[in-house]
Amino acid sequence: MNRIKGIRLGLFSVALIASGGLLTQNDTTFVYTGNPIVKYKYTADPAAMVYNDKVYLYAGHDECPPGSEYYQINEWCVFSTPDLKTWTEHPVPLKAKDFSWAKGEAWASQVIERNGKFYWYVTVEHGTIPGKSIGVAVSDSPIGPFVDARGSALITNDMTTEYTQIFWDDIDPTVFIDDDGQAYLYWGNTQCYYARLKENMIELDGPIVAVDLPCFTEAPWIHKRGEWYYLSYASEFPEKICYAMSRNITGPWEYKGILNELAGNSNTNHQAIIEFKGDWYFIYHNGSINPHGGSFRRSTCIDRLYYNEDGTMKRIQMTIEGCQ
Repeated sequence: MNRIKGIRLGLFSVALIASGGLLTQNDTTFVYTGNPIVKYKYTADPAAMVYNDKVYLYAGHDECPPGSEYYQINEWCVFSTPDLKTWTEHPVPLKAKDFSWAKGEAWASQVIERNGKFYWYVTVEHGTIPGKSIGVAVSDSPIGPFVDARGSALITNDMTTEYTQIFWDDIDPTVFIDDDGQAYLYWGNTQCYYARLKENMIELDGPIVAVDLPCFTEAPWIHKRGEWYYLSYASEFPEKICYAMSRNITGPWEYKGILNELAGNSNTNHQAIIEFKGDWYFIYHNGSINPHGGSFRRSTCIDRLYYNEDGTMKRIQMTIEGCQ
């Protein structure tokens, strides 16, 4: 561990000089050398955002000790890069218990920018309402610090009991702002949901709507390319990523098949899809860090994403080389 720390601090010093001293002593800078992106800690459930010519990567921090098999995720991490080669980890911007109403458990999340504010939609375990819930934090910076934007959950388990009786269906939020300025929140486990958001981004603006998708498990992600909306999601268990397409963000959705196969070393699969400097990228996790990686100690990876002429997506080729 001391050797690794020394390498990281050395890279920090180089980056500090190169950047004109814009980094702080709490930042850690490293060079991407292929998948996984981060090799010195376990990161899971990635989400990504492009802002001001940088990619910001947000992920949960898997802390389950080797030899154990359970989810232990208490905080989220944030990394940034101007070129997908040199990455900087910034100090922990948000923890599950930063929400006073939550018990903990920093499950999947996503950050989006609107009007100069950055809104972080997160999955946590509610403190008084049984089950998972979705909260919202806000910051003036994509790297935080973030604070609870509401003082209460945006979505709680008792809001969706007409669709399913499980306690973990209100997870994995993804948010998309459409061309007309209307924001949409998608989320779910076993059942996918969406709801409109008010312009303030912290209140619902209409009813919760159930979305019909074949073999939906969890991890919805919305993106748009041209006139097509894409809804990708984790399917079955162990999970692969499938997707559907529509001309409208609210559907109807036409199922298009498998996008990413089973990782093999992780039961879960969770994706983010972004366009950066004219190319498309598929960001996901697997259990690839030896010797202790696996379903509860996952690692974030990135590979190129390509489209067919008809707008459908080509199946992802998971690689060790990544997008170097």
